[in-house]
Amino acid sequence: MPRVLLVEDDPAVRRGVELALRHQGHDVFAAATGEEGLALLASFRPDVVVLDLMLPGIGGLDVCRRIRERDQVPIIMVTARGDDIDIVLGLESGADDYVVKPVRARVLEARIRAVLRRLGTPDSDTTRPRTETHGELTIDRSGLTVTHRGQSVALAPSELRLLLTLSAAPGRVLSRQHLLEVVWEHGYHGDIRLVDACVKRLRSKLGEPSGAPRYIETVRGFGYRFSAR
Repeated sequence: MPRVLLVEDDPAVRRGVELALRHQGHDVFAAATGEEGLALLASFRPDVVVLDLMLPGIGGLDVCRRIRERDQVPIIMVTARGDDIDIVLGLESGADDYVVKPVRARVLEARIRAVLRRLGTPDSDTTRPRTETHGELTIDRSGLTVTHRGQSVALAPSELRLLLTLSAAPGRVLSRQHLLEVVWEHGYHGDIRLVDACVKRLRSKLGEPSGAPRYIETVRGFGYRFSAR
């Protein structure tokens, strides 16, 4: 039974989402503030965090950053409709995906199922070597681990899936829409900001210089390409 940590300050929304997720088979732990959410996270390990950005006390963005400092648990943020700045900031803070209010139970459930699949599904291409090295970067596709310069790199589920997808086709340009459909399992009208924010976080974790990325190249107006040189 997937365990969900729900952090939402609105009692009506919190109760409604909690009941819907329990009905769909999740074990839900609910918190009304960021402080409560962080305390719960320290006491048990959820499979996914559903995090409202507008929280009293410690705001949702700070909660997201604090979680990412110590854990790569999937985070789905909840934001008010049309808050584009909050969406971008939330994604850059480490969120894997987002839903907008009013929260629709079916949409949230689909996002949770998709984000949980990302972490547990290795590359299905059995013709590729299970471990491959690109310069100072080593990717273990069976163990789902990444090392850079001999040091383990902790990646969130979307970051790992994105790296596996890009590195499976070195030299090939993959559109943002294609990456959105493969990595996030979003349909045609998905939000390509998910891709750009995830690339930014992934580059940072791999120590990529902002002006001259070594592994993930931007192809302007189209998408990204993995360099195996």
